[in-house]
Amino acid sequence: CGRKDIMSEKIKVAVVVGEHPYQIVPFQKAFESIDNIETYIQSLELFCACSKQERQWYDVVIFYNFHMNTPSEQSALYDLGETNQGIFVLHHGILAFPEWDVWADITGIKNRKFNFFYDQKVSYNIVNRTHPITAGIDDFSMTDETYTMDSASDGSNILITTEHENSMKTIAWTRKYRNANVFCLECGHDHVVYENEIFRKLLAQGIYWLYEKN
Repeated sequence: CGRKDIMSEKIKVAVVVGEHPYQIVPFQKAFESIDNIETYIQSLELFCACSKQERQWYDVVIFYNFHMNTPSEQSALYDLGETNQGIFVLHHGILAFPEWDVWADITGIKNRKFNFFYDQKVSYNIVNRTHPITAGIDDFSMTDETYTMDSASDGSNILITTEHENSMKTIAWTRKYRNANVFCLECGHDHVVYENEIFRKLLAQGIYWLYEKN
Protein backbone atom coordinates (compact mmCIF):
# COMPACT_ATOMS: atom_id res chain seq x y z
CA CYS A 1 0.00 0.00 0.00
CA GLY A 2 1.07 3.58 -0.52
CA ARG A 3 1.24 6.21 2.19
CA LYS A 4 -2.13 6.66 3.87
CA ASP A 5 -3.71 10.03 4.41
CA ILE A 6 -4.18 10.07 8.18
CA MET A 7 -6.62 12.94 7.82
CA SER A 8 -9.06 10.89 5.72
CA GLU A 9 -10.32 8.54 8.41
CA LYS A 10 -10.16 7.87 12.14
CA ILE A 11 -7.45 5.46 13.24
CA LYS A 12 -8.96 2.73 15.43
CA VAL A 13 -6.71 2.16 18.46
CA ALA A 14 -7.21 -0.53 21.11
CA VAL A 15 -5.42 0.22 24.39
CA VAL A 16 -5.04 -2.98 26.41
CA VAL A 17 -4.58 -2.57 30.17
CA GLY A 18 -4.61 -4.68 33.32
CA GLU A 19 -2.64 -5.83 36.37
CA HIS A 20 -1.13 -2.37 36.93
CA PRO A 21 -2.77 0.83 38.24
CA TYR A 22 -2.59 4.02 36.22
CA GLN A 23 -4.06 7.51 36.42
CA ILE A 24 -7.14 7.10 34.27
CA VAL A 25 -8.11 10.68 33.45
CA PRO A 26 -4.69 12.08 32.43
CA PHE A 27 -3.95 8.84 30.56
CA GLN A 28 -7.18 9.19 28.60
CA LYS A 29 -6.50 12.87 27.96
CA ALA A 30 -3.14 12.01 26.39
CA PHE A 31 -5.03 10.06 23.73
CA GLU A 32 -7.71 12.73 23.41
CA SER A 33 -4.94 15.18 22.48
CA ILE A 34 -4.16 13.16 19.32
CA ASP A 35 -6.02 14.11 16.16
CA ASN A 36 -7.86 11.56 14.03
CA ILE A 37 -7.84 8.57 16.35
CA GLU A 38 -10.60 6.66 18.12
CA THR A 39 -9.37 5.03 21.33
CA TYR A 40 -10.90 1.92 22.90
CA ILE A 41 -9.39 1.24 26.35
CA GLN A 42 -10.10 -2.30 27.53
CA SER A 43 -8.75 -5.05 29.76
CA LEU A 44 -6.61 -7.82 28.32
CA GLU A 45 -9.34 -10.28 29.26
CA LEU A 46 -11.98 -8.39 27.29
CA PHE A 47 -9.66 -7.94 24.31
CA CYS A 48 -8.90 -11.65 24.19
CA ALA A 49 -12.56 -12.62 24.69
CA CYS A 50 -13.47 -10.92 21.41
CA SER A 51 -13.45 -12.83 18.15
CA LYS A 52 -10.38 -12.73 15.96
CA GLN A 53 -12.28 -10.55 13.49
CA GLU A 54 -13.11 -8.07 16.27
CA ARG A 55 -9.51 -7.99 17.55
CA GLN A 56 -8.13 -7.47 14.06
CA TRP A 57 -10.62 -4.65 13.36
CA TYR A 58 -8.29 -2.21 15.15
CA ASP A 59 -5.58 -0.50 13.14
CA VAL A 60 -3.21 -0.35 16.11
CA VAL A 61 -3.14 -2.24 19.42
CA ILE A 62 -1.32 -0.61 22.33
CA PHE A 63 -0.30 -2.92 25.17
CA TYR A 64 -0.10 -1.10 28.52
CA ASN A 65 -0.72 -4.19 30.64
CA PHE A 66 1.48 -5.84 33.25
CA HIS A 67 0.45 -9.50 33.39
CA MET A 68 3.30 -11.56 34.82
CA ASN A 69 1.97 -14.99 33.91
CA THR A 70 1.67 -16.41 30.43
CA PRO A 71 -1.93 -15.54 29.59
CA SER A 72 -4.60 -18.21 29.66
CA GLU A 73 -5.91 -16.36 26.61
CA GLN A 74 -2.61 -16.89 24.81
CA SER A 75 -4.28 -18.55 21.83
CA ALA A 76 -5.86 -15.16 21.06
CA LEU A 77 -2.55 -13.33 21.42
CA TYR A 78 -0.85 -15.85 19.15
CA ASP A 79 -2.87 -14.18 16.39
CA LEU A 80 -0.79 -11.02 16.80
CA GLY A 81 1.28 -10.43 13.71
CA GLU A 82 -1.00 -12.56 11.57
CA THR A 83 -2.01 -9.35 9.82
CA ASN A 84 -0.12 -6.07 9.44
CA GLN A 85 -2.05 -4.51 12.32
CA GLY A 86 0.34 -2.24 14.25
CA ILE A 87 1.61 -3.35 17.68
CA PHE A 88 2.64 -0.67 20.19
CA VAL A 89 4.18 -1.84 23.50
CA LEU A 90 4.15 0.98 26.04
CA HIS A 91 6.11 1.34 29.30
CA HIS A 92 5.29 -1.56 31.68
CA GLY A 93 3.82 -3.49 28.74
CA ILE A 94 7.43 -4.24 27.81
CA LEU A 95 7.75 -6.15 31.10
CA ALA A 96 4.62 -8.28 30.67
CA PHE A 97 4.67 -12.07 30.21
CA PRO A 98 8.34 -12.44 31.27
CA GLU A 99 8.50 -16.16 30.53
CA TRP A 100 6.63 -16.04 27.23
CA ASP A 101 8.80 -16.37 24.11
CA VAL A 102 6.19 -14.62 21.95
CA TRP A 103 6.52 -11.42 24.01
CA ALA A 104 10.29 -11.66 23.84
CA ASP A 105 10.00 -11.81 20.05
CA ILE A 106 7.59 -8.87 19.96
CA THR A 107 9.68 -6.64 22.24
CA GLY A 108 13.07 -7.85 21.04
CA ILE A 109 14.24 -8.51 24.62
CA LYS A 110 14.72 -12.13 25.59
CA ASN A 111 15.63 -11.62 29.24
CA ARG A 112 13.13 -9.16 30.71
CA LYS A 113 14.13 -9.42 34.36
CA PHE A 114 14.10 -5.87 35.66
CA ASN A 115 14.39 -3.42 38.50
CA PHE A 116 12.59 -0.07 38.61
CA PHE A 117 13.23 3.42 39.91
CA TYR A 118 10.57 6.09 40.44
CA ASP A 119 10.88 9.80 39.67
CA GLN A 120 14.12 9.74 37.74
CA LYS A 121 15.18 12.85 35.83
CA VAL A 122 16.33 11.33 32.55
CA SER A 123 18.10 12.87 29.57
CA TYR A 124 17.11 11.21 26.30
CA ASN A 125 19.14 11.11 23.10
CA ILE A 126 17.51 10.94 19.66
CA VAL A 127 19.76 8.56 17.72
CA ASN A 128 17.58 8.25 14.60
CA ARG A 129 16.34 11.68 13.55
CA THR A 130 15.10 10.60 10.13
CA HIS A 131 12.42 8.22 11.39
CA PRO A 132 8.81 9.49 11.25
CA ILE A 133 8.29 8.68 14.95
CA THR A 134 11.09 11.02 16.07
CA ALA A 135 10.55 13.66 13.38
CA GLY A 136 10.75 17.16 14.83
CA ILE A 137 11.99 15.97 18.23
CA ASP A 138 15.35 17.00 19.67
CA ASP A 139 17.18 15.54 22.66
CA PHE A 140 15.06 16.12 25.75
CA SER A 141 14.74 15.48 29.49
CA MET A 142 11.76 14.20 31.44
CA THR A 143 10.96 12.76 34.86
CA ASP A 144 9.70 9.18 34.61
CA GLU A 145 9.95 5.71 36.09
CA THR A 146 12.92 3.82 34.66
CA TYR A 147 13.78 0.14 34.28
CA THR A 148 17.17 -1.51 34.49
CA MET A 149 17.06 -4.46 32.12
CA ASP A 150 18.53 -5.72 28.89
CA SER A 151 18.34 -3.47 25.86
CA ALA A 152 16.54 -4.26 22.62
CA SER A 153 18.35 -6.86 20.56
CA ASP A 154 19.57 -7.10 16.99
CA GLY A 155 16.73 -6.70 14.54
CA SER A 156 15.52 -3.57 16.32
CA ASN A 157 15.78 -0.07 14.89
CA ILE A 158 16.83 2.05 17.87
CA LEU A 159 15.32 5.54 17.92
CA ILE A 160 16.02 6.90 21.42
CA THR A 161 18.61 6.01 24.05
CA THR A 162 19.78 7.22 27.44
CA GLU A 163 22.96 6.94 29.49
CA HIS A 164 21.11 7.27 32.81
CA GLU A 165 22.63 4.96 35.43
CA ASN A 166 19.22 3.68 36.57
CA SER A 167 17.79 2.97 33.14
CA MET A 168 18.05 0.52 30.31
CA LYS A 169 19.91 2.05 27.39
CA THR A 170 17.31 1.66 24.64
CA ILE A 171 14.19 3.76 25.24
CA ALA A 172 12.32 3.67 21.91
CA TRP A 173 12.69 1.22 19.05
CA THR A 174 10.83 -0.37 16.18
CA ARG A 175 11.00 -3.91 14.87
CA LYS A 176 9.06 -6.46 12.87
CA TYR A 177 7.01 -9.32 14.30
CA ARG A 178 5.65 -11.67 11.64
CA ASN A 179 3.59 -9.40 9.35
CA ALA A 180 3.27 -6.57 11.88
CA ASN A 181 5.36 -3.52 12.61
CA VAL A 182 6.10 -2.97 16.30
CA PHE A 183 6.94 0.19 18.23
CA CYS A 184 8.22 -0.10 21.82
CA LEU A 185 8.44 2.95 24.09
CA GLU A 186 9.80 2.63 27.64
CA CYS A 187 8.38 6.00 28.78
CA GLY A 188 4.92 6.38 30.30
CA HIS A 189 4.51 5.98 34.06
CA ASP A 190 2.15 8.73 35.26
CA HIS A 191 0.49 12.10 34.64
CA VAL A 192 3.84 13.91 34.60
CA VAL A 193 4.68 11.94 31.47
CA TYR A 194 1.16 11.77 30.02
CA GLU A 195 1.01 15.58 30.05
CA ASN A 196 4.48 16.04 28.57
CA GLU A 197 4.34 17.47 25.03
CA ILE A 198 7.22 15.35 23.75
CA PHE A 199 5.71 12.15 25.14
CA ARG A 200 2.41 13.03 23.48
CA LYS A 201 4.21 13.66 20.21
CA LEU A 202 5.96 10.28 20.40
CA LEU A 203 2.64 8.64 21.24
CA ALA A 204 0.90 10.29 18.30
CA GLN A 205 3.67 9.78 15.77
CA GLY A 206 4.07 6.18 16.88
CA ILE A 207 0.38 5.53 16.22
CA TYR A 208 0.48 7.34 12.90
CA TRP A 209 3.58 5.43 11.74
CA LEU A 210 2.08 2.06 12.66
CA TYR A 211 -1.13 2.98 10.84
CA GLU A 212 0.64 4.17 7.73
CA LYS A 213 2.73 0.99 7.61
CA ASN A 214 -0.24 -1.40 7.65
